[in-house]
Amino acid sequence: MNDTENGTPRQTPEFEIVIDGRPVTVREGETVLAGARRLGLDIPTLCYLPKCGPLTSCLVCLVKVRAGGGGGGRLVPSCGLEVQPGMVIESETDEVRTARRTALELLFSDHVGDCLAPCHRLCPLHLNIPVMLRQVETQAWDAATSTVLRALPMPAILGRLCHHPCENGCRRGTHDQPTAIRDVERLVADRDLASSSPFLPPRKPATGKSVAIIGAGPTGLAAAFFLLREGHGVTIFDRHDKPGGSLRIEVAGGALDSATLDAEMNRLRALGAQFSLGVELGRDETLEGLLPRFDAVLVAWGQKDKARDSLGLTTTPTGIRADPLTAATSRSKVFAAGAAIRPIKHLVRAMSEGRSAALAVHRTLVGLKAGGEQRLFSSVMGRLSAPELGLFLIGHNPAPRISPGQGVLRGFTVLEGRGEAGRCLHCDCRAEGNCQLQHYGELYGVEPGRFRSQRRPFEQHLERGEIVFEPGKCILCGICVRITELAREPLGLTFIGRGFDVRVAAPLDRAIADGLQKVARECVEACPTGALAFKHDVRPPEP
Repeated sequence: MNDTENGTPRQTPEFEIVIDGRPVTVREGETVLAGARRLGLDIPTLCYLPKCGPLTSCLVCLVKVRAGGGGGGRLVPSCGLEVQPGMVIESETDEVRTARRTALELLFSDHVGDCLAPCHRLCPLHLNIPVMLRQVETQAWDAATSTVLRALPMPAILGRLCHHPCENGCRRGTHDQPTAIRDVERLVADRDLASSSPFLPPRKPATGKSVAIIGAGPTGLAAAFFLLREGHGVTIFDRHDKPGGSLRIEVAGGALDSATLDAEMNRLRALGAQFSLGVELGRDETLEGLLPRFDAVLVAWGQKDKARDSLGLTTTPTGIRADPLTAATSRSKVFAAGAAIRPIKHLVRAMSEGRSAALAVHRTLVGLKAGGEQRLFSSVMGRLSAPELGLFLIGHNPAPRISPGQGVLRGFTVLEGRGEAGRCLHCDCRAEGNCQLQHYGELYGVEPGRFRSQRRPFEQHLERGEIVFEPGKCILCGICVRITELAREPLGLTFIGRGFDVRVAAPLDRAIADGLQKVARECVEACPTGALAFKHDVRPPEP
């Protein structure tokens, strides 16, 4: 790197420092953070943006200087610490990670907002419901279909039969009635199945591994869906001549139409599922015959005790004994899930168990450490007061809930579905999944409520230009303030107040939107916590 002195180029001095025992060449004037990133180290930052320079306000990029640079063994923010010859830096010790976790927990202690909406947290299959509803409201149908099909196996069936536990957590229900989430989901799924080319969620490259699934009911079909997407080959065995298991009972009872069930089976076939029907385990096939041909066998049938006993697996009074985290049975390469273990009342729970079992089988097949599903990380705001709920109600459809009917009766029209989606209060964080605070909170095992006492009131300001500002999520990093300065915004943003009362605002009691005439989009995208967002920003379909 060259500087210019008196019109004559000069070489910027280079030297080595050591970070976590690894030497790295740095240049005079660089920061330790820059050197660490050159080594590929993920030092967390919330208040750092290269164009803004070091702001050193969040303290989550702490490192320890053991030698050189006058650090004296102190913990120092790496984003503002300039390199010095002879520096020895520790960035991944238990002491450093504990200090970063504490810094993150202190930020969460004053954080007012949910990472995940209550409906999202309650969905056994982790569908990002608020995102789907925003996509439907704005008619971003491709994006909505992608959101639904990445989370739900057979969504057109769930859209008819799910007992919708998500709606129990809907905050709209504390005002009048919860949003009809299941019916909107059905609209998205039905529109897709009616198209000339129904959506197929992406599959990872083929692994060369194969899995036999015994039972073509909800658990087995869901497991197949997720195993196929991981790139494994799947063959589903069932003693009946049609797949569906207990879902065929719903068809016979009129709660589900056979065309919808068949269409969802065809989607599984298009993903690569092979069906071997009219084949009964113990009569036409045995575990001993399947194990040499497959890398794993997942038992997901609902057979009675005598049939289970014939498999030679350890059983309990309710079914096959399987590890609750790994789905492993007493026999190597054999797993069990769903009604094979115990009776399951609800369809979505059966599919959720299929998902968990598929993840456990996948981890075994690719040589990863066995373990259960990772819990979704979320800061939780808790119960809202009446004034706080009133803030969420602003700008949303005030109409009462509509219901198109049950079972195979007609679903929502597009107009009805968009109107119902507009009733959602969007109490999730619009930056969920792209929020640095959430990402590092999960990565460092943060306890969001560790230092929290009584939270401050929730605030939400709907600004002109569709900007949403939530002061309770702002960590006063200063990035947006600096961006407006660099852009020479006519008004810009600034810090107002002193001590604990400091806040980010536009000067002269003007609205935030007035200070973001040029760089609103840039500030929203740079905000590390979702304190700034766009009301109707719709995520594009994931690649």
